[in-house]
Amino acid sequence: MVNEDIKEKSITHQIRITGIVQGVGFRPHVYKLAVSNRLSGFVLNDATGVKIEIQGDKERVLRFERELKHNPPLRSRIDSFDIKVKDSPELYNYFSIKESESSEEKIAQISPDLDICDDCLGELFNPNDRRYLYPFINCTNCGPRFTIVKDVPYDRPLTTMNIFKMCEICQKEYDNPMNRRFHAQPNACPVCGPKVYLCNNHGKEILTGGTSGENKILFKKVSGLLKEGKIIAVKGIGGFHLACDALNEKAVSTLRKRKFREDKPFAVMFPNIKSVGLFCEISKQEKDLLESVAHPIVLLRKRNNKDVACSAAPNNHYIGAMVPYSPIHHLLFHFFSNPLIMTSGNVSDEPIVFNNSEAFRRLLKIADFFLLHDRDINIRCDDSVYRIQSGLEYPIRRSRGYVPNSIRIEWNFSEPVLACGPEQKNTFALAKGDRIYLSHHIGDLENYEVLRSLEEGVVHFKKIFDIEPTIIAYDLHPDYLSTKYAQEYPDFTESRKKVIKYGIQHHHAHAVSCMAENGINRPVIAVTLDGTGYGEDGTIWGGEVLLAEYHKFERLGYFETVQMPGGEAAIDNPWQMAVSYLYKIYGENLFKIGLPFLNSITQNEKDVVLGLLKTGFNSPMTSSCGRLFDGVAAIAGVRNRVNYEGQAAVEFEQYISQKSDFGRDKPGIAYDFYLKSNNNGFFIEWKSMIKQLVEDVKNRVRINDVSVKFHNGLAKILCKAVKRAREMTEINDIVLSGGVFMNIYLLTLLHNLLENSGFTVYTHRQVPANDGGIALGQAVIASARAGSET
Repeated sequence: MVNEDIKEKSITHQIRITGIVQGVGFRPHVYKLAVSNRLSGFVLNDATGVKIEIQGDKERVLRFERELKHNPPLRSRIDSFDIKVKDSPELYNYFSIKESESSEEKIAQISPDLDICDDCLGELFNPNDRRYLYPFINCTNCGPRFTIVKDVPYDRPLTTMNIFKMCEICQKEYDNPMNRRFHAQPNACPVCGPKVYLCNNHGKEILTGGTSGENKILFKKVSGLLKEGKIIAVKGIGGFHLACDALNEKAVSTLRKRKFREDKPFAVMFPNIKSVGLFCEISKQEKDLLESVAHPIVLLRKRNNKDVACSAAPNNHYIGAMVPYSPIHHLLFHFFSNPLIMTSGNVSDEPIVFNNSEAFRRLLKIADFFLLHDRDINIRCDDSVYRIQSGLEYPIRRSRGYVPNSIRIEWNFSEPVLACGPEQKNTFALAKGDRIYLSHHIGDLENYEVLRSLEEGVVHFKKIFDIEPTIIAYDLHPDYLSTKYAQEYPDFTESRKKVIKYGIQHHHAHAVSCMAENGINRPVIAVTLDGTGYGEDGTIWGGEVLLAEYHKFERLGYFETVQMPGGEAAIDNPWQMAVSYLYKIYGENLFKIGLPFLNSITQNEKDVVLGLLKTGFNSPMTSSCGRLFDGVAAIAGVRNRVNYEGQAAVEFEQYISQKSDFGRDKPGIAYDFYLKSNNNGFFIEWKSMIKQLVEDVKNRVRINDVSVKFHNGLAKILCKAVKRAREMTEINDIVLSGGVFMNIYLLTLLHNLLENSGFTVYTHRQVPANDGGIALGQAVIASARAGSET
């Protein structure tokens, strides 16, 4: 019975905490903190987050709340911390952790998958530990989360670990609040948990893991196969990787051929940071990013004196580097010392493979062997890709390690929204309240497999975040699969609420994605540069200066338009864009100039493209800056045809010597563009630039110098365009978005020019500037438009 004197002196607070507070050791942390302060009460998970009732001496309760708020578990994130005094509380004799509660509303946030922690890593390689060499070691501080969750709250029965019954020892760890594995939902050991298997590409099992001895034999065998140059499909946390020795040119080139991936760089996993430094230049910020909890792929500049196999990243000065983040990766490198190619387990243009049967079906002709396990992945999740720009993280692909973290913005979604995203680099988004849940990387929506991945992802997100959208946003392009998916979405929810659908202009979505992540809800000038976006006038946009607000935009300026002969075929053949730019200046005489890039083009190809330009057949008009890059790169002699999106532009940028800062040292070295006025504003004229480029090519000026002059001229004219837009609008806030701003030289130079001209410049830091961030903008615009119509 509780002492009456104690009862009078004590207070009881009910605390509700939201954020990433499930699956990160939050309840054990609360328990230890309460016990150390000699407080009673309870803590539990529910569908909104964590609920606490804390009871005891007033000073102790207040100290407990301060300590919890300011020193939460390392891998948690507190979004709200609400305290309510209970006037007539139940009296508690001790502090306990209660079973999770279910409820109708689900707002609990699920943690992304976590890299292996130092404690588990130490145990993994401790011969005296019962989890020695066990590939699925984890605790409350590490291991899979998002990819194994089926529903919330985050409890074992609602994960793919529900089929593994814990042994007596694991159960004791799981039940002990003072243990590091207390309520670690993937908790397991060699006795009761998942196992690894090594199979050949006929599906025959060669070796099975289990005990430390069996695992040692298996991973030694894998090491031997890698040394022989074999390609191994490795099942990881979010799906399969295709792995081979990154120093073995024959193995890497074989993988490239089998995967039908001609030139696009492969990611390379290095054994550790020291190994990364042998092959790549690495700054402190890049090192910190590589070793962060998310463990993304990070783009690093290659060292001049040492390289991995040539076929790993051909014609590229950078390597997509990463270090091990899961126990399986660490075990691979425990027995194999070379860096490994670790590329997504798929055929090019298909989504990453994530289950065993699908792996044999889709990777059979690529992999020689399969390293499998029997812990199911509920939702596929590809690796994230980042780089450092101006000392800060700059996302290229936001996926594993970051998803499903919500993005909190200064906007209230009064009705829940589904944004279906674009076609290239598709991600979708669900939004409610002040949060947007941007999905993992889906891929390019060019076939049924990727569309199915989008559909499955939407169903999963709707379930775990309890969002039934009544507003659907989609790209204006009528032929995108994401657009067709949106148009076929039911017109009523399950509760019979009407669903409203909005087509969103591509570049407006780019602009608003940057605005929203930077907390800007006021008119801005937006420079949006990319390859393709369906314009409101039916032409292809891609070089735009906009006056942008959430609910509307105005096109102030754009690049002078040109034909795209052959339509989308011109994207894969930059020489066709080069001919189009030249044709607008020189007409048919372009073939008499003697430009070297035309030497490899057959007469029949020239005749076909010339016929398209003359008749206008299948030659839509475009203002695309991406296509301008393609055309200029082709004329300069970089390449006539590409094997992946943006390849010509990527290689053209890399001709600039970043170390010498050639362009910044000599800012006057630039081609000339001009601003021309029209009825609606202005356009950027490029004819003078093309003429200067042609003269340089005829005079055999190095491609390095040509690239510098083009980039510098482009940055200067864009700065002038923004100044003209400021004169028209009296606005000083600028956002930069679109896939062209993956070009770090252009982004940095333009950013500096604008800031030096007195502008406040905003760029992306939370979502990619490329199409991977479009869904964020779509969601906000659709919500704003719905609000403006009511």
